[in-house]
Amino acid sequence: MLWVKESINEVLRKVDTNAETGLIDAAVKMRQKQYGTNVFEEEKKETLLRKILHHLSEIPTLILIAATMIAAYMAVFHPPDTIGNGWPKVFVILSIIIINTSLGIYQESKAEKALEALKKMNSFKTTVIRGGVRQIVEASDLVPGDIIELTTGDVITADARIISASSLQVDEAALTGESEPVDKDPNADINEDVPLGDRLNMVYSGCLVTGGRAIAVVVETAMQTEMGKIASLLNNTKKLKTPLQIRLKQLAKRISALALVAGVLMVIFGYLVHPVNPIDGATRYFVDILILAVALGVAAVPETLPIIVTMVLSYSVYNMVRKNTVIRKIPAVETVGNTSVICSDKTGTLTQNKMRIREVWHVRHDPISTKEKESFNTDQKMLVELLASCSNATIEHYGEDNEEHIIGDPTEIAIIRMLHDLGLDRVRAERDYPRVYEIPFDSGRKRMTTVHHDGDGYIAVTKGAFDRIPVKWDPELKAKAKEIHDSYAEKALRVLAVSIKKYDKMPTDLSIEALESDHEFRGMVGMIDPPRPESAAAVAMAKEAGIRTVMITGDHKVTAAAIAREIGILDEGDRAVSGRELAEMSNEELDNEVRNISVYARVSPEDKIRIVQAWTKQGEVVAMTGDGVNDAPALKAADVGVAMGITGTEVTKSAADMVITDDNFATIVDAISVGRTAFDNIRKTIAFLLSVNFAEIFILLAGMLTFGVSPLLALQILLINVVSDGIPGFFLAFEKPELGVMKRKPLSKRAGIFSAGLGGKIALGSICFVVLTFGAFLLGSYVLPAPGSAVTGYTGAYYDVGISMAFVVLSWASVINIFNVRSDLSIFKNSPLQNRGLFIAAMSTIVLTLIVALAPPIAEVFDVQTGLTPLHWLVMVGLAVTQLLVGEVSKLFRRRS
Repeated sequence: MLWVKESINEVLRKVDTNAETGLIDAAVKMRQKQYGTNVFEEEKKETLLRKILHHLSEIPTLILIAATMIAAYMAVFHPPDTIGNGWPKVFVILSIIIINTSLGIYQESKAEKALEALKKMNSFKTTVIRGGVRQIVEASDLVPGDIIELTTGDVITADARIISASSLQVDEAALTGESEPVDKDPNADINEDVPLGDRLNMVYSGCLVTGGRAIAVVVETAMQTEMGKIASLLNNTKKLKTPLQIRLKQLAKRISALALVAGVLMVIFGYLVHPVNPIDGATRYFVDILILAVALGVAAVPETLPIIVTMVLSYSVYNMVRKNTVIRKIPAVETVGNTSVICSDKTGTLTQNKMRIREVWHVRHDPISTKEKESFNTDQKMLVELLASCSNATIEHYGEDNEEHIIGDPTEIAIIRMLHDLGLDRVRAERDYPRVYEIPFDSGRKRMTTVHHDGDGYIAVTKGAFDRIPVKWDPELKAKAKEIHDSYAEKALRVLAVSIKKYDKMPTDLSIEALESDHEFRGMVGMIDPPRPESAAAVAMAKEAGIRTVMITGDHKVTAAAIAREIGILDEGDRAVSGRELAEMSNEELDNEVRNISVYARVSPEDKIRIVQAWTKQGEVVAMTGDGVNDAPALKAADVGVAMGITGTEVTKSAADMVITDDNFATIVDAISVGRTAFDNIRKTIAFLLSVNFAEIFILLAGMLTFGVSPLLALQILLINVVSDGIPGFFLAFEKPELGVMKRKPLSKRAGIFSAGLGGKIALGSICFVVLTFGAFLLGSYVLPAPGSAVTGYTGAYYDVGISMAFVVLSWASVINIFNVRSDLSIFKNSPLQNRGLFIAAMSTIVLTLIVALAPPIAEVFDVQTGLTPLHWLVMVGLAVTQLLVGEVSKLFRRRS
């Protein structure tokens, strides 16, 4: 049904609703059962089988499958003399494939759940009238027959027929491709075959209200809407990758290439140096070397790293939710942590967004502070009543909890609050001065005028800017009024003046020119939106963290500068500029001056984009806040777009990377702290995994080149990477913030993966692993007395003992290294028990390695020599612990440098 041709009364009859009161709750529930939720059908989720096939098709897994096939071939056609090189090897490699695939699917599922939760957090809301009460509901709860209210900035969430409208304009580009907003007309006469873009009495789901207001009745929801019919084109199921994940993928490719070259060289060296192994024979020796090279190729690639990065970011998303921040796009977590400039709105973000009248002046009396409201006389109270009578704001309390609902302009709300503080109420003001006519406020006139019945006559009341009030001035009064106005302005108070014009009878000429002329001045009030109590501390914390805070506001420069100075944004030597001054600057001048400007007043949305671009050219990571529709382009231009959850329009939230649910600047700083912690934990994971991966490449290649024997065997390498590194590494995602996380400068936007000392940490860890592993191998092969069961190689060295010791030492040392990378503090100042999951995983892995080395059946599978003497174990423990000691010494040097 098109709904456009029918009269509005016929439409209301067909959807069985009332334009004034809307649907009752029982009808809503019945229709929700009938029509379902107002959400688009999504693409079918990937099945478990498809996920398994996806993971099995990855290069590292394919390499392991090839190794399994080679091992199976050898087990069938060249059965060994011992159990250690037969079918158990096949089963172990298969187990590793299963473990890797299971971990990948498990973490992927957790990430999908996180994204689903984010979708729920980011759902749109709509104002509806149900049972005669205006309320805000989730868009998914809308049903046909709901009466909805639309205002500028709203995203339309269902197809609806317009009942009434005032200057309604709708951007339907998402649906029709038409770039210009459409002027809607509820009374338009529309034919049934009219194109979608010309249906002027309808509004459609997914479109944006760019101007005006409207009341409409919902006629279609979900897949029955025009947008729902093409929902398959709007599916948003594409998986997001963070910039860091992309860089890590590129790094993994380079490591894979390095490992491939190393594997080829290892096979060549092994075969050329010792073409025939006298113990196993040429074929078995060559196949063992080939499997070892395959194992190296798999082990060298940190395949768990992308999974852990996703875990870290997902965990951080939930940490931010606890701090009143909703991340709309997971990659934003990474960028938030590196924010170096916050361009913040003043009103509601740095201030309380609750205008309060602080000073009142009636022309017959001296100015008085509202702190002395108990001393207000009749004239002063009447002045507030006059202001209230010329206001449209309402403060209502309803519901079981007597919840306060505020509707209206903040300036007018301050007047109503003052009225209540004086023990008066809106009902009395309307009774004393019933309104009969209104000239609405507009930005050109900067005033509003209402006409009221006043006893036997009528009175026109005008409130507005002091310099626009239509008063027939007496020179002496004007001078006094200007003096008081300027004194208010010096206190950063917003001044609102009021004047009246009396009539004996209802005026017949209701034009602006007639009603707004020759007024009698009555007085003025000074109001301010005071800073939030926590703003100054948050600005100071950001400054200590190397983050510059810039105030951008539509308020006057004097007011903005006063607030900025009070909370620590405007320091000595910093500049405050107005929109006019900014417009006079060229882009080059702004680029040169941007670091000296801390306050921008009276700026336009286009100015915000210029400011963002100027900071970006300086190499800074910029976060920009916004709440209005016009702020959306600036939010998109910034590295991090921050929308306000309370005052922000749905369009602004859609354009943003994150939403601050309490509209508080301090929350942005808290979110940066969480983002920095996430980035730190990712860097710790990189250091933990890559240090041992690089070491393994060098150990195998150098061992084969030097001794013709690898100090580590294929299954041992795989066990170290999957168990010793893989399991504890997951728990780095849950590390708490470092001490001083907000006392250091953010990383540069151009910083690489290995910047800020990370490359040095990886190099030190790798060198230590190489030295300790070769030390264990050489001591076991040549120096320590061999246990009775050891078999000598053709060179006379006890390689089986050396290989076993190298495996245990590298396995333990890699686990112990996690306590080096988890914090820059000494292990004695940062207890391992603070992350219990990590500690338990590390200890379990150490015990598991011990079981592999001591239990004969398992040891035989992994080619580990049993029967090692206490001296061997003492040496292995000493070497493994050395990794921790080296880490402690390096931390000591870093702290002193």
